[in-house]
Amino acid sequence: MRPAAGIGLRAPHLAEIGRDRPATGFLEIHAENHLGGSPARQAVERLREIYDFSVHAVGLSLGSVDGLDEAHLGRVGELVKRLKPVLVSDHLSWSVHGGHYLNDLLPLPYTEEALEVVVRNLDRLQEALGRRVSIENPSCYLGFVQSTLTEPEFLAELVRRSGCGLLLDLNNIVVTAHNLRLDPRDWLKALPGEAITEYHLAGHAVNDCDGEPILIDDHGSRVGDEVWALFGDALRRYGPRPTLVEWDTDIPALPVLLEEAARAERMIQQAREDAARAA
Repeated sequence: MRPAAGIGLRAPHLAEIGRDRPATGFLEIHAENHLGGSPARQAVERLREIYDFSVHAVGLSLGSVDGLDEAHLGRVGELVKRLKPVLVSDHLSWSVHGGHYLNDLLPLPYTEEALEVVVRNLDRLQEALGRRVSIENPSCYLGFVQSTLTEPEFLAELVRRSGCGLLLDLNNIVVTAHNLRLDPRDWLKALPGEAITEYHLAGHAVNDCDGEPILIDDHGSRVGDEVWALFGDALRRYGPRPTLVEWDTDIPALPVLLEEAARAERMIQQAREDAARAA
């Protein structure tokens, strides 16, 4: 897939996209929304004949000490085999314990023990799918006192040991950096840039916590100025990659989402031109 801007394919837009076929770089679906033989799944399979696709899983729970749910892994594998997406990804998080699924992407302490768990699960996932999977950095609200590695160090070691890619979510970096009092540009430059396969952009909310503002990764608004600025920094530092605009709550009319993707596309094109001039 060439570096281009795409959008998340959500249920309210499915019929409109199928009918009008708007120009966009690619479409991304959440794997867990399309594991059965529903009409929505059938519509996605028809769109796959027109668009490049990315499959973004949210329920594999790569940080679970119990290992992967093999039945769920099989269903995700069947979807990937059927759609043949250009990119496959999941999160650096956990959401399953003792057979119980929790409706959240829960954080991990960044320790050697946690790293071994994620590498083991990621190796199993990539073996089952027969392909490289990219891991998305989470949004964080608190830090673990047990952590012995920074998040970029943890991600870099995960790449080294498993051969995975990185899905770099710029909104999550802004959220994490604000909440944990970090510099987002220092966070950004500590990554193994060659492993980055995709960028994510999204909006976030600002909540009050005992008089202190805290950022919440809610994907419910336009991409914020800080995120656009950090995206520009990432493009200059690491170059263009396929870039997705996510919008999962308070979903707007499709033209609004396409407008955000068009802005990302212009920035990608500008980065290409700047690199060509520098060369």
